[in-house]
Amino acid sequence: MRAVVVHETGGVDVLRLEEIDRPEPADGEILVRVSALSINPIDWKFRQGLIPKELPAVLGSDASGTVEISRAEGFGEGEEVFGFLSTGAYAEFGIALPTTLAHKPAHLSFEQAAALPVSALTAWQALFDRGHLKAGQTVLITGGAGGVGHMAVQLAKNAGARVIATGSARNREHVLGLGADEYVAYDEQDLASTVADVDLAFDTVGGDTIAAALATVRPGGRLIVIAGAPPEQAAERDVDAQLLLMDADAVELERAAALVADGVIKVDIDSVLPLNEVQRAHAISESRRARGKIVLTV
Repeated sequence: MRAVVVHETGGVDVLRLEEIDRPEPADGEILVRVSALSINPIDWKFRQGLIPKELPAVLGSDASGTVEISRAEGFGEGEEVFGFLSTGAYAEFGIALPTTLAHKPAHLSFEQAAALPVSALTAWQALFDRGHLKAGQTVLITGGAGGVGHMAVQLAKNAGARVIATGSARNREHVLGLGADEYVAYDEQDLASTVADVDLAFDTVGGDTIAAALATVRPGGRLIVIAGAPPEQAAERDVDAQLLLMDADAVELERAAALVADGVIKVDIDSVLPLNEVQRAHAISESRRARGKIVLTV
């Protein structure tokens, strides 16, 4: 089968499309013929060596496709599915467990379904499982136009929260259109001096933005981060700061699909490219200028 294999860390040129052996499912596993997959920032962080990973490796986790072989209950051959692949998603075939796979609703395209897993589950778990966001509270979401951020803006607004989002000035109207009540352009305004007393800050950007987000949280509030370590100063400010590592879960995948079906959230897709343009896809993701998700078709 064709797959994008990384043999050493480095720039986008280490992403190489090769022929490798197709994985075979063991008892309790499912072989998925991949139709589409999506890029997540962790993919290029693995590629760069910023996060350790055993090499050679096929990157990626989010995918949608068709069941090729099922050795698990609840899934039959030919059924359309989406979720997380344990053997890497940048390939024509991948292995999934039934606990991390869900049936794809007929109205969702393969591209939309592939864009959902990491983004939707991360946003939900940050806002509600860890952030305990409630109606009437104020939430700050940094990177509101990104893959996770655009999901979080919509979910928070639907929950009845007052939503403040950040991003570049060029994305202002787009993110306000997703439901944000206020928008702070980082290239025009200083976040820490513009926003104050939020109940929950959800940082999807990392770097210096984490400290800026912390400065906006009221005493007793919460800060959830996904792209860096919780700041040590959080305790001094009486802020509960946590690093979220998303949990893959089939039940939550089904909920995410239902939210799209009900019109609660929409899936923003910045680019759809073929698998052989994976290097370009990584370059777009690394630029941090994408609106929503970057999807590759197989």
